[in-house]
Amino acid sequence: MRLTRLLTGVLFCSQLAAVAEPDVIIRGGTIYDGSGKPAFVADVAMKGDRIVEIGDLKKAHAKTEIDAKGLAVAPGFINMLSWAGMKLIHDGRSQSDIRQGVTLEVMGEGESMGPLSKAMQKELRKGQGDIKFPVEWKTLGEGCEWLEHHGVSCNFASFVGAATVRQHELGEVDRAPTPAELVRMKKLVAQAMEEGAVGVSSALIYAPGVYAKTDELIELARVASKYDGLYASHMRSEGNRFLEAIDELITICREAKLRSEIYHLKAAGQSNWPKLDDAIKKIEDARASGLKISADMYNYTAAATGLDAIMPPWVHEGGFGKWVERMKEPATRARLLKEISTPSNEWENFYLAAGSPENILFVGFKNEKLKPLTGKTLAQVAKMRGTSPIETAMDLVIEDGSRVDAVYFLMSEENVRKELRLPWVSFCSDAGSYAPEGVFLKSSTHPRAYGNFARLLGKYVRDEKIIPLEEAVRRLTSQPAENLKLKDRGALKDGYFADVVVFDPATIQDHATFEKPQQYSTGVVHVFVNGKQVLKNGEHTGAKPGRFIRGPGWKK
Repeated sequence: MRLTRLLTGVLFCSQLAAVAEPDVIIRGGTIYDGSGKPAFVADVAMKGDRIVEIGDLKKAHAKTEIDAKGLAVAPGFINMLSWAGMKLIHDGRSQSDIRQGVTLEVMGEGESMGPLSKAMQKELRKGQGDIKFPVEWKTLGEGCEWLEHHGVSCNFASFVGAATVRQHELGEVDRAPTPAELVRMKKLVAQAMEEGAVGVSSALIYAPGVYAKTDELIELARVASKYDGLYASHMRSEGNRFLEAIDELITICREAKLRSEIYHLKAAGQSNWPKLDDAIKKIEDARASGLKISADMYNYTAAATGLDAIMPPWVHEGGFGKWVERMKEPATRARLLKEISTPSNEWENFYLAAGSPENILFVGFKNEKLKPLTGKTLAQVAKMRGTSPIETAMDLVIEDGSRVDAVYFLMSEENVRKELRLPWVSFCSDAGSYAPEGVFLKSSTHPRAYGNFARLLGKYVRDEKIIPLEEAVRRLTSQPAENLKLKDRGALKDGYFADVVVFDPATIQDHATFEKPQQYSTGVVHVFVNGKQVLKNGEHTGAKPGRFIRGPGWKK
């Protein structure tokens, strides 16, 4: 009997040891825990999807052990503004971002995967380019769950787009919602928040978002506020009315009583570059008054969007088909030629902000016949065709059946460095997540898609010493996680989810250029998402453990 009890005790202890044994130990790395505090050398143990211990774990053993001596170990990076969604539908590996240490993509700048009306579902199917996919969802939550089940390597979160909600109820018309329509819009925001949206977002230079007035945005933001959500905005202007646009965001933040984020903070157009100092002061004064306002940025002097950004809002009313019809009318073309070439504070004009058609670079066409123009400037294509740059832009949109993707050189390097030093600014790619293969090679992209995060850590942290590595990691991890109110993410702590990146601070480097953007960054060695290794010795493992990360309002 005594022997039986002894054997039973030994068996129990061995079972307990087996349960307690970590799945992974990363040994001897320099820990940048996301707090911004000085780094320290320690081991990190993971079991299942969680970090279970950080410290001296010499006596512990694991199924997988990684030697990280001389390497940095940090929480997975958060891409605060991502367009990965469609790309992840085609290729869930998220290669260009995973290879930079990004473990969480935050989507939904102004528009989101839902809510979708039947007309919006039809339009989404019709507007597809090289990547084709079924549209099998209606709400934001359904769309995000569909993507998770589809299989992705990275985690992802999403805002609900104010423009998506507006389009659901009003279509693409330039008018205020009726009281009844506004009630329905607010209910859609509430539904999305309860499904897991991290907040409500706006993009106020694009139709139909541009048609929304401040009071409409305040009402939608108030709904997000009830769920402890965030209001994020591509502001109404980053150029001629940059400072007034910040005033609008501050008003929304104050009236709706919620945290606010400025998407891709920048002063666009050379004449507006000096405004950045005043913009920073406005934001910091608002923060000092108690408002919780933050921003994000990408580390380049060029933006990327469509040719819709060179045309006035009125031409887009009614949707893409109406836009094309108007550009075919001689009288409307004449009006557009005049308005696009005339300076104005009434709308955001990227044609003039770029300074020259030579500073507008084509990176994406839908029409196979136009794809050879990829990598050429608007000036070059206009010369080839013998038409003015503005007429060429209109013709290309008509022929391509899309807004045509382009890179615009708008910002100054001095301002990029100035923004990098701001402690309340996190980072984003404002791009998809790609692989230099297959369908992704049918178009080009902005180098930020392959290099934004590595560029920060290599060029600006290591080489130029703009900010310390501890601070850069904080702003890549815990800062955006706290802004988004994400539970147990954004830091290396016991009990937190095991989103972990191991990289070499001495060698991390971006290689993507505007001439050759589809080149992976190097220097990230290992990446874990929810405890599963997705990058091993710099190569993708094929694992897809990514999850839909829900916001604080989620109703389980």
